Amino acid sequence: MGLTLTEKILKSHTVDGVFEKGKEIGIKIDQTLTQDATGTMAYLEFEAIGIPRVKTERSVAYIDHNTLQSGFENADDHRFIGSVAKKHGIYFSRPGNGICHQVHLERFGIPGKTLIGSDSHTPTGGGIGMIAIGAGGLDVAVAMGGGAYYITYPNIVKVNLTGKLNSWCAAKDVILEVLRRMSVKGGVGKVIEYCGEGVKSLSVPERATITNMGAELGATTSIFPSDEVTKQFLKAQKREDAWTPLSADDDAVYDEVIDIDLSKIEPMAACPHMPDNVKTLSEIGNMKIDQVCIGSCTNSSLQDMMKVAHILKGKTVHPDVSLSIAPGSKQVLNMLAQNGALAIMIDAGARILESACGPCIGMGQSPNSKGISLRTFNRNFEGRSGTKDGQIYLVSPEVAASSAIAGVLTDPRTLGDMPEFKMPDEFIINDNMIEPPCDEKDMDKVEVLRGPNIKPFPKTEPLRDVQECRCSLKVEDNITTDHIMPAGAKILPLRSNIPAISQHCFTVCDENFPSRAKEMGASIIVGGANYGQGSSREHAALAPLYLGVKAVLVKSFARIHRANLINAGILPLTFKNEADYDSIDLGDELIMSNLIDSIKSGKSIIITNKTKNKEIECVCELSDRAKKIVLAGGLLSYTKEQM
Repeated sequence: MGLTLTEKILKSHTVDGVFEKGKEIGIKIDQTLTQDATGTMAYLEFEAIGIPRVKTERSVAYIDHNTLQSGFENADDHRFIGSVAKKHGIYFSRPGNGICHQVHLERFGIPGKTLIGSDSHTPTGGGIGMIAIGAGGLDVAVAMGGGAYYITYPNIVKVNLTGKLNSWCAAKDVILEVLRRMSVKGGVGKVIEYCGEGVKSLSVPERATITNMGAELGATTSIFPSDEVTKQFLKAQKREDAWTPLSADDDAVYDEVIDIDLSKIEPMAACPHMPDNVKTLSEIGNMKIDQVCIGSCTNSSLQDMMKVAHILKGKTVHPDVSLSIAPGSKQVLNMLAQNGALAIMIDAGARILESACGPCIGMGQSPNSKGISLRTFNRNFEGRSGTKDGQIYLVSPEVAASSAIAGVLTDPRTLGDMPEFKMPDEFIINDNMIEPPCDEKDMDKVEVLRGPNIKPFPKTEPLRDVQECRCSLKVEDNITTDHIMPAGAKILPLRSNIPAISQHCFTVCDENFPSRAKEMGASIIVGGANYGQGSSREHAALAPLYLGVKAVLVKSFARIHRANLINAGILPLTFKNEADYDSIDLGDELIMSNLIDSIKSGKSIIITNKTKNKEIECVCELSDRAKKIVLAGGLLSYTKEQM
């Protein structure tokens, strides 16, 4: 029996555990990336581990999230990250060089390698044939120190692509179709592997769009084969020596197969407020719009931008619409400037933003009250745009640009035949905004620069056998990390300061949660299904940790957030009987007993609800390694013990 591409790469990198379905395996990590919203904490954690230089083949620190400098905090964080990177062997991509996933695809991604990043959209690297996984900052810190990254051997889904996309239908429409079929929780515990003849018709940037939004499925990662298309992309980036052919065996066996005929894909949109709320444009109709934002790590490649420029050429943005465009990297922006496409965009009335995440994370360009905004981004969670009642639709660049001209949601197929947009034979290569680290012999000469906003990792303690708590919060299904730890221009600058940022924890759900949890001293959060979907931000675990949360009890978890809770030493509990969700209310007194033996033996954990005089059976499924982490009080304590 042959192997899937996923299995080939995972098997060649497995350094711990049993390579069997459903078992936990530790994999060697070749590359890591961080961005500035999660990077400061990751590097504080790396420093706390105490290893002087990174042990990966390549680690890169990107500045792309907190580029709006309205105070000293973001600038201080950038300076801190730059100095840590120089000292400890990490490449540093300066502000303005571009979005981490776009730049990493261009300059560092290598087929067949493993990559983890402290950003949930790290699976973008799957477009070039990598096993690229989003993770918490502490997992990245451990990997930089040479430690393995642990996942459950996943189920592997084959998405069999046939045919070819028709004019003005896009890779964004392909992943929206997958989301429509699988839902935002349909990929949990799975890797999505794209195969079939249709793969050959998709460029590397198009593949990367699809793997990028695989994060919205809840999938561990997504991956395309490395073929002649991949080779040509790397050759154009002057990195042909990084190419190697990779594909699944012909007789590979998959756990699930989804067939998609690309020729039947039509333009679609994810409607408010969830990426899987997908409808065709014809189902939505000619809806009046207020704003269009083009960019993000999903759709900011040169190919995307050239299509946008073609649509805008000789036109003017509708007077009722604000159009902003953010090219994904300095390379893309530079090439647009040199080939005249940037002038076309400016001439049409577009607002050109810097090469950064920007509006995608609520960092500027919030729509007007109840405004309808078309965005080429990957998430449309309620309030994420910075406008609580903003109506956010996720679309392709083709739909976005044609709608910006018309003033209403517009099917780009009305534009007629689409010209062929070929990838360039050569990209402009200028890495002068990527700073290499110092030589190891000079590292002691480098001073790490810390501003007053940078606070240490929160203190943890070993697990207690008995824990008396109260329910500090009860929430519904599909709680996202944006609910738990909001982003945006006001809050993101506090990412280096857990005491300060914790004051915003869950405030979009209950503005009194931070003060209530702190007053309780020790508490439990109760939630529904798919709790913690969305970003990899470990702050969604660290802020509750700081506020005294000892356990989170839900119907089911999203993968990355569950791992982050374990890393923080917070118990990730699920109801044995989901009906017991109704047996706990805000403020109830709860007792968890016999915790140490229950964790060690894998027995159910019984929570006694003193207020309701009821016992609730909970499950805490942990690998042997995860048990040790929880017992130690978190991954940082466990790692120090191991050292």
